[in-house]
Amino acid sequence: MSTATIDGLEVHYDVFGSGAPLLLFAPGGFDATIEKWRAASAWTGIDALDALATRFQVIAYDRRESGQSGGRVERLSWQVYAIQAKALLDHLKIESALVLGGCMGCSVALAFAVDYPESTRALLLHWPVGGFRWKASGLDRFERHYRFASTHGLKGVLERARTGKSFWTDPEAGPWASVIARDPLLAEDFVRQDLNRYLGLIAVSGRSLFDRDTATGAEPEEIMGITAPALVLPGDDASHASSAAHYLRELLPNASFWNVLPPEQTTREVCDRILEFSRQRS
Repeated sequence: MSTATIDGLEVHYDVFGSGAPLLLFAPGGFDATIEKWRAASAWTGIDALDALATRFQVIAYDRRESGQSGGRVERLSWQVYAIQAKALLDHLKIESALVLGGCMGCSVALAFAVDYPESTRALLLHWPVGGFRWKASGLDRFERHYRFASTHGLKGVLERARTGKSFWTDPEAGPWASVIARDPLLAEDFVRQDLNRYLGLIAVSGRSLFDRDTATGAEPEEIMGITAPALVLPGDDASHASSAAHYLRELLPNASFWNVLPPEQTTREVCDRILEFSRQRS
């Protein structure tokens, strides 16, 4: 594992394997860490990172505000997450890569492909998030934190974050919980900021990230402009509605769609499908 300061933030990442670069946007919602590629329920059949490393130079990282990566109190958006990913590629001196998103990582991958088309060789989307229940759950998460911060103030948020739970497992702790719990300097800055400004960031961030019932990450007109070949592998539950995958199938101009729903999918079959897709386009 390696750590670098990129765009002013500490990024915890790993690079292994050989071949074409494959940039991974981790699953796990707001707990998007390298380990989720091994621990998330959709990826437990085999070690997917080892399987993908047989053909790719795999680049995995903890997304900002997750795991061992740093964070910054600012408006959160899919574009902000994509900026971090591009900065990591620049740090590694990699001009372009295939990009693989899992779960909420699909939304980051879509934003990345829209903002950095020259850096996107192909778009691989496993269980894209979307659907009304996903939108409602995401908005509720931010609203719960907004109410908690309004009632208990920033010191209350800091105390809640120090219990060690992430925003994904404890919405009241807030999006920066994992960072302020382990970074005393950020914690000091956090409690000194203006509460009303912070509440505004929370409200706007929630609306920006969960603004539609379809797959999040980019506007439909932007998705139709993604020319990179794409592979969509659908999910089928409250967070990964199959309708979100079909929405992307409709919009992406060069999309291939794996018409198999969970639980018939296995991690081995998913990795094989990704490897086959890349071989056909190399």
